[in-house]
Amino acid sequence: MGRVGNIVANLFITLDGVYQAPGGREEDTETGFAFGGWQLPVSDDQAEAAIEAEIRRIDALLLGRKTYDIFAAYWPHQSGDIGNTLNRVPKFVVSGTLSAPDWQGTTVLPDASAAGRLREEYNEVHMFGSGVLIRSLLQADVLDRLHLWLYPLTLGQGKRLFDSGTIPATFRLAEPARSFPKGAVSLVYERAGDVRTQDMPGI
Repeated sequence: MGRVGNIVANLFITLDGVYQAPGGREEDTETGFAFGGWQLPVSDDQAEAAIEAEIRRIDALLLGRKTYDIFAAYWPHQSGDIGNTLNRVPKFVVSGTLSAPDWQGTTVLPDASAAGRLREEYNEVHMFGSGVLIRSLLQADVLDRLHLWLYPLTLGQGKRLFDSGTIPATFRLAEPARSFPKGAVSLVYERAGDVRTQDMPGI
């Protein structure tokens, strides 16, 4: 079967590249992270509405193991548009250790290549968080879009998206950038090929 859908990674990220624990103080305290819950104070109604609209588009949810554990502990007990969507759609988690997932509708996948095959079954496969998995999908060349929700703050600590293991690559802006009243920016990128180098004129 030929490719039909897209795998889209949505990531809430700071100016210095941190994506750890945007949603709550206790969401992810690994390595002593002290700034859990950093997103809401620099968000606004327009940004939140755009995120909710993005979530309503999805017809499958893909997560790495750590993000899956965070979501599975919270979202099965929630309702409303977001909760209903996440609980309704099929869920996939890439893990080599999880064997009996608790969240109803979850399938365990062995690796990033297996995740790439979801495009043959679903139109909009979306991820949230899962920075390690994002890097694996980029390495396997099965990530179609990288949607960065960039927030105007720096933290100086925490898990960063483009950490060790990131492959060299160039990207192109796939949609017009959108800005929101408190300074957040939505940036949607697609892979555009390998990195090229060139000297500046006169250097």
